[in-house]
Amino acid sequence: MADYSKEDFLQLIKRVGALVTIKISNLFRNLDSRSVGAIAGLAFAVVFTWRLLRTPSGPQRRQPKRQASTPGTSSASSHANANVNVISSGSSNPSEDSRTQNVIDEFFQPVKPTLGQIVRQRLSEGRKVTCRLLGVILEESSPEELQKQATVRSSVVEVLLEITKFCDLYLMERVLDDETEKKVLLALEDAGIFTSGGLVKDKVLFCSTEIGRTSFVRQLEPDWHVDTNPEIVTQLARFIKYQLHISPIKPEGTAANVYTSTSLEQFFGCI
Repeated sequence: MADYSKEDFLQLIKRVGALVTIKISNLFRNLDSRSVGAIAGLAFAVVFTWRLLRTPSGPQRRQPKRQASTPGTSSASSHANANVNVISSGSSNPSEDSRTQNVIDEFFQPVKPTLGQIVRQRLSEGRKVTCRLLGVILEESSPEELQKQATVRSSVVEVLLEITKFCDLYLMERVLDDETEKKVLLALEDAGIFTSGGLVKDKVLFCSTEIGRTSFVRQLEPDWHVDTNPEIVTQLARFIKYQLHISPIKPEGTAANVYTSTSLEQFFGCI
């Protein structure tokens, strides 16, 4: 039946094609509204006949699908059975459980931030820092002691180098003579402070009075200033955005923008 309908359809297409050819040739010779309407009606009849022949004559019988287990299902079932067998076979080895727990604890332990990340966070993205030498960078605490020797605190070197990576750092101190200046610069150089891309000697400033150090800070307009003198910290509080006061105790009446720490290393969590 299907072959007979297909053969009839092919014959119909041939006849329609011949008729369309004749009509088109007549159309070009004598184009009027009746010819256009005849061609449109003929095209509609061809489309309708073709759709009618495409429609199946009756409902087709659907083949029942064979239920087959997929590889994923069979693999999951095998895996579940294996787990049941392992659990039912007996208790696990305590040493293996301990090693597994250690691996899990190590994997989920919090990641410790680097010193560079801590420095940037604590300085609040500040770009310029000024810092006193005595009692902060140097072991000595007075200009008189500096006349004898200059000793750089070994624990502060790493912090200074990290600060120079992110900030424009200036070191400053009051000295009593030129020889003291040379001692301080030599001590900083021996400690590795003047590294490539780090602090340069031109950014180590010396003065003869405390007022001179205050003037340095105000002229440089840093984001942070580090000092041990509470009077200077108080004077600069309204001019400098943030200050770090190095002191064993926190003075009363400290301004909101002044932080207190026992050392520069302690402020950045190095000790």
